[in-house]
Amino acid sequence: MKKMILTFLFISLNIVITGIGASLGIKAAVGVGAWDALSQSVSTVIGIKIGTFSMLLNISCVVVQFLMLGKRFKPIALLQVFVAILLGYVVNYMYYTIYANLVIEAYWINLTLYVLSVLIIVIGVANITAMNFISFPLEGACLVISDRFKLNFGKVRQWVDIISIIIALAVAFIFQDNITVREGTFIGMLMFGPLLDRIIHFVRPRLEKFGLVYNQ
Repeated sequence: MKKMILTFLFISLNIVITGIGASLGIKAAVGVGAWDALSQSVSTVIGIKIGTFSMLLNISCVVVQFLMLGKRFKPIALLQVFVAILLGYVVNYMYYTIYANLVIEAYWINLTLYVLSVLIIVIGVANITAMNFISFPLEGACLVISDRFKLNFGKVRQWVDIISIIIALAVAFIFQDNITVREGTFIGMLMFGPLLDRIIHFVRPRLEKFGLVYNQ
C-alpha cells in the first residue's frame, strides 16, 4: 500500500511538472510541440481553453485504445484518463491564472523560456516513462496502433506529429488564426527525443532504489 501511494504521488508530481512546462512553452509563443500546436490551434477556434481541449484529445486516445484492444484493454490503463484530466487542469491553471499577466517582449527571452519549458517537460515525461507503470495517453494509443498493424512505434508517433502539424497549420490558415507551428516546434523536435532517452537512463536506476520501477 505504501509503495502504491508513493507511486501515485510521484506520478501526480510529474504530471504537474509536465503541465507547468507545457504551459510555459505556450506562453513563450515561439511555437510549441506538434501535439500542443494542434490543441492550441483548435481550442482557439472553437473557443475553449487549451488545457480543456488537450484533456479531451488525450481522453480520446484512451478511447482509441479501448476500442482497439477490447477485452485485452487493461483496467490500469484507465489511469491515463487521470493523467489527461490533471495535465489539462494544470495547463489551464498555469496559463490562464499564473502566467496571465506575464508579458515578455524580448524574443531571445521567449526563446530561452521555450527551451526551459522543453527541459521541464522532458523531466516530467522521463520520470513517468522510466517507472514503466503507466504511459501518457498519446503514447499509449500509438503503441496499441503499432502493435495492431505491426508498425514501428517511432514511425507511428512521428506520423502523429506530422498530421498534428498539418491540421494545426490548416486551422490557422483557414480561420486566419495565429500560427502555432514555428521555430520552437522544430527546436522541440530536435531536443525532446535525445534528452528524453538520456534522462530516462539517468533516473531509472535511482527510481529502482525506491522500488518505483515496475516490470510489466
